[in-house]
Amino acid sequence: MDIQKVLSEAAGKLGPSGQEMEIAEYFAEQFRPLVDEVTVDSMHNVIAHRKGTGPRVMLCAHMDEICMMVVDIEDDGCLRLDSVGGVDPRILPACRVWVHGREKLFGTIGALPPHLLTAEDRKKNYDSKDLFVDLGLPVEKVRELVRVGDPVTFRVPFTQLMNDQIASKTMDDRACVGILLLAAERLRRLPCDADVYFVGTTQEEVGSQGAMTAAFAIDPDLAIALDVDHATIPGSRPDTTVDGDSLCATIGPFIQPKLLQRLIDCAKEHHVKLQTAVSSRRTYTDADEVGLNRAGVPTVLLSLPLKYMHTSVETIDLLALREGGRLIAHFLSELDAGWEDDLWI
Repeated sequence: MDIQKVLSEAAGKLGPSGQEMEIAEYFAEQFRPLVDEVTVDSMHNVIAHRKGTGPRVMLCAHMDEICMMVVDIEDDGCLRLDSVGGVDPRILPACRVWVHGREKLFGTIGALPPHLLTAEDRKKNYDSKDLFVDLGLPVEKVRELVRVGDPVTFRVPFTQLMNDQIASKTMDDRACVGILLLAAERLRRLPCDADVYFVGTTQEEVGSQGAMTAAFAIDPDLAIALDVDHATIPGSRPDTTVDGDSLCATIGPFIQPKLLQRLIDCAKEHHVKLQTAVSSRRTYTDADEVGLNRAGVPTVLLSLPLKYMHTSVETIDLLALREGGRLIAHFLSELDAGWEDDLWI
């Protein structure tokens, strides 16, 4: 599988939280040759089922993207914005965007330049109320094509960097859906008794509603959630980031410890580098909602290191991504009928 091509195409698909239809259709098509059955549920979760007679396993990574939303149209035709998910207003001035109205419109995000600000205002960071989208159209045309509530997404090129790294929007978390695709592809060449559900979830950026409902429907015996974590960059504190060259397994109260140890042992057995990090409370990922579903699901969390989270230039290492797919495939292949013998006290 040309995973770079898949991620490049996926990055260009529309999929804000609550409006994931386009990206769901894309990933459903990518999974179809690799599994027995693919469905898209009422929440737009993509559920790719590889049938088996062993334990029922749910693997999930979210497809939705952060974005902005039109909240007002000014008298000159400029659009005022609010965020859907965690968009930091400080990154927005001078961004190029798509406004998804009755037509797909190109715009730029503007703000008052420093020359027109008071000395006091120049000391402050931008706030959403200070920013606007300029479409270059008269207000009458804007009101005809754009409605309050229309999504606004980043318009940026998918960029290949040196040393097998890529930079793009939506790598949080479509890169991890790519890991699931690689695992599903590799698993076709391995023995596997597990009954496996690869799930592209929705609405994670606003509360993991997709993971919650998918887990209720699947009722898994165990689960692995995949998301991103902060990779080390200049100036970052070592206790807040992880190395960018390999996946990271979370340790914490929302993580089933013996299942985590099984995953760590699998990584050692197959020479896959795996880091660990601590989350002393919630993980704020799909893992939390999946683990608390129904009567509880033993769950672990794997994270792909990513630089510049929630920006238009999220950067990942493709080698780490590929190794993640290899690890998950071997983990699934080695689940047997006695997988939970030592899971409980």
